[in-house]
Amino acid sequence: MKREVYERELLRLQIELVRLQEWVRDTGARLVVLFEGRDAAGKGSAIKRITEHLNPRVARIAALPAPSERERTQWYFQRYVAHLPAAGEIVLFDRSWYNRAGVERVMDFCTPEEHRVFLRQCPVFERMLVEDGLLLRKYWFSVSDAEQERRFRKRLSDPLKRWKLSPMDLESFARWEDYSRAKDEMMVHTDIAESPWYVVEGDDKRRARINMIAHLLGTIERHEVKAPEIVLPQRPPSQGYRRTPRVLQREVPDWAAGLDDQPR
Repeated sequence: MKREVYERELLRLQIELVRLQEWVRDTGARLVVLFEGRDAAGKGSAIKRITEHLNPRVARIAALPAPSERERTQWYFQRYVAHLPAAGEIVLFDRSWYNRAGVERVMDFCTPEEHRVFLRQCPVFERMLVEDGLLLRKYWFSVSDAEQERRFRKRLSDPLKRWKLSPMDLESFARWEDYSRAKDEMMVHTDIAESPWYVVEGDDKRRARINMIAHLLGTIERHEVKAPEIVLPQRPPSQGYRRTPRVLQREVPDWAAGLDDQPR
């Protein structure tokens, strides 16, 4: 997808996302969006573009670490419930309770019985959320094995992205087919009418972001919220305030000034 077309459409969609945010806040709606899929499939970059212009007090990201020893003894869904939105909030899960159907299943972090219980309980859990009025959207970001390998190799040489290659990512690369089978089994049990899965083809990241955001906006019926009129007040006349002399403050050195003289 050409950058010019992508950036123009992304800006339009981000304006619509701000309007969605205002509708959520005005109506007290609760919106949850799950981002699942292969490592390096583009989940994180899609979340970044969605939240770029949103109010972090309304729209927040839930990216949970590995469960603690205490959390491992709780009902599996319990720690995720704590991050669900209240009225007027949006929560984007960067991986979610579907960890049990993916990485935990493949890496034997859960028992076969725990996995079976999850597949039985998950549809019930999600139906309860939807019946309670929560708006739930589930997206699976798909990427080909060749494209995933290309992105992994690019991360190896990029100092800004190397941190993204965890030992678990490398293991997932080696277990491509195991993850494929786990995903297929997960879809069979959890692709239900109340909370269906939507697959995002992710080999073209720009196209994937546009398609996913446009789809999300299209699945939510909402009305336009009229923005309140804002008038910038006039400042009152000065009462003699004088700024503290700069010599009495610790200023950050002007590092940028020296950059102008450096050769390009």
